[in-house]
Amino acid sequence: MNAIVVMVAHAVVDNVNANVVNIHHMRQTMPKKPGLYANIHAKRKRIKAGSKEKMRKVGAKGAPTASQFKRAAKTAKKK
Repeated sequence: MNAIVVMVAHAVVDNVNANVVNIHHMRQTMPKKPGLYANIHAKRKRIKAGSKEKMRKVGAKGAPTASQFKRAAKTAKKK
């Protein structure tokens, strides 16, 4: 009985490890989306070019929050 439990436990651990490796591989091969700052710069460029868009006000629905800016700053490229 104990041998069966151990075999099942090993199978579960092996399956979890395979999933973790698979997710890691997917993250490396997936194309990255533009980040928050890239989206802001692109919108400013469109507005400057004459689109009728407007930047959202702080606290408006859909506007970036302070925590999103903090998270984006961690991954921002240094100049």
